[in-house]
Amino acid sequence: MAIGSGLGAQVGIAAESVYGTYVAPTKFVEFTKESLQLKKVTAQSAGIAAGRLMPLSSRRVVTQRSAAGSLEMEVTNKAMGVLLQSLMGTTVTPVQQAATAAYLQTHLLADVAGKSLTLQKGLPLTTGTVTRKNFLGCKVISAEFSCEVGGMLTVSFELDCKDVEETSVLAVATYPTMSPFHFMQMSVKTGTYASEVARDGIRKVSVKIERPQATERYYAGASGLKAEPITNDQVKITGSLEGDYVDTVLDDLHTSDGGMSFVWDFTGPIIASTHAERFTVKVPVIKLDDAPPTVEGFDLVKPTFNFTGLSDGTNVPSIEYMSTDITL
Repeated sequence: MAIGSGLGAQVGIAAESVYGTYVAPTKFVEFTKESLQLKKVTAQSAGIAAGRLMPLSSRRVVTQRSAAGSLEMEVTNKAMGVLLQSLMGTTVTPVQQAATAAYLQTHLLADVAGKSLTLQKGLPLTTGTVTRKNFLGCKVISAEFSCEVGGMLTVSFELDCKDVEETSVLAVATYPTMSPFHFMQMSVKTGTYASEVARDGIRKVSVKIERPQATERYYAGASGLKAEPITNDQVKITGSLEGDYVDTVLDDLHTSDGGMSFVWDFTGPIIASTHAERFTVKVPVIKLDDAPPTVEGFDLVKPTFNFTGLSDGTNVPSIEYMSTDITL
């Protein structure tokens, strides 16, 4: 029996071969919070019958079903590949590094067609019995990564799902030994693409990647369930850099509306040889939207520069992930 509280909960994920078709979870992620819920649309018959003062329960019908919500977690040195692939779109095979135990995943920005997940969550009753809800056809709509002084690198995934079922059995959760990426491992580089230099004075970074999709594809003959969402707008990458006013580099770029390449890196312990655990976000061009520094009292001037990620016409945004995961 599990613990009869959130301490006994679990989340397992698996990549689907066919959108909305259940696949038994093969990866179990350590999460901090989730809000995935069934969403149903109902209609109530309004026919008039002599003397009837209330609608009949037998005349209420469910016309559509779907699910949505968020999954929040710390970014760890293992088991993140399937989620990153669903966010970025490229089909990835980890590449072994020089016959070592280190494997590099390079997640390039691409269309997310065909990238869906089964997500199973286990919900403990107070008795310790764990109920299950299987979310089918989960598409990553956005992900926001964030890290600040003294903190972990965290991410919140927003998911859109085709349906929920509760018949498939609860998988037995197993977790690899893993550790989170954190502020001590963080660095920020900006400048010319592939020649970026370290940026000083940064206290907090956040990056949000949005994958706009048509999520309302309900058609006749589909039992009230949606077809796979299709990309229907350009990818949006936004973020912020918070820090002390140590130089005018970012301020000058804000004034001139100049662009610069952005590399946000977390480098952990060495796996083997020169290959370390690593999580790296690369955006070929960012432009600073606001705001110029202001003085708000006796303390250090601490500007926050919000930015928008753009294409340079050649290179694409990517997330690189070095771990010991042989497969996603």
